[in-house]
Amino acid sequence: MKNIKLLLEYDGANYHGWQRQKDHATLQEIIEDRLFRITGEDAALISASRTDAGVHAIGQVASFRTNSNLEPTTLQRALNATLPEDIRILNAGETAEAFHPRYDALGKSYFYIIANTNFSSAFLYRYAWRVPYTLDLDEMKKAGDSLLGRHDFSAFRGAGCGAKSTVREITSLSIEKISSIDFMTAKINGNFIKIKVEATAFLRHMVRNIVGTLVEIGRGEMTLISVSEAIKLKDRKKTGPTAPAHGLFLEKVSYHDAGCKIHDAG
Repeated sequence: MKNIKLLLEYDGANYHGWQRQKDHATLQEIIEDRLFRITGEDAALISASRTDAGVHAIGQVASFRTNSNLEPTTLQRALNATLPEDIRILNAGETAEAFHPRYDALGKSYFYIIANTNFSSAFLYRYAWRVPYTLDLDEMKKAGDSLLGRHDFSAFRGAGCGAKSTVREITSLSIEKISSIDFMTAKINGNFIKIKVEATAFLRHMVRNIVGTLVEIGRGEMTLISVSEAIKLKDRKKTGPTAPAHGLFLEKVSYHDAGCKIHDAG
């Protein structure tokens, strides 16, 4: 039996997240359905990140086991021919038998886009959170720096999180002001903020709760001291609101090269 590794991108707007749910369209369900049509097998697709409803990905990693004789390049082409246009298989390849997309991941990076304006482009409303308030980026950056390192992130954990440990390590957190975003062959000008977070692993809604807290700090509704107290008290009620899902992108999942390198499927 072969272990096939996939690199995917998707627009999450039309889906209720990655993981299968009763009576809702999810990414896992749709891709597994297409794999059944192609191979005749009930494939169990495992992802590196179980992204929430509305969250996008440009670097999701998943794998499945199969007895099919189809080459990975053929599987990639067949999947892209049958999947909805908002889900694409960027690469496919056979990987080590023991490879697990989630457990073998060394780290993940997400970024979040904020349109800091009274109105945003008609082409970006699905991909950026419009925040019409003046934001103090210097204070936001100070708060972001205070989250670096290994902490108990209970105060940033979403409801329903089943993680056994709430200790996580943020290895990088950057906040960047952007004056334009490339779209097709044009530049959309505006006042954008990109927040990028890298960590060894994340709790449910952790990035969105961090973003919501940083925005509250930027507005002057919260202070750096209050964030420190929230972490110390492990109290979700003392941090900011959960930022909307549509501004969040899973950017990359990192692995050791050995045994986990995907083969280019063209």
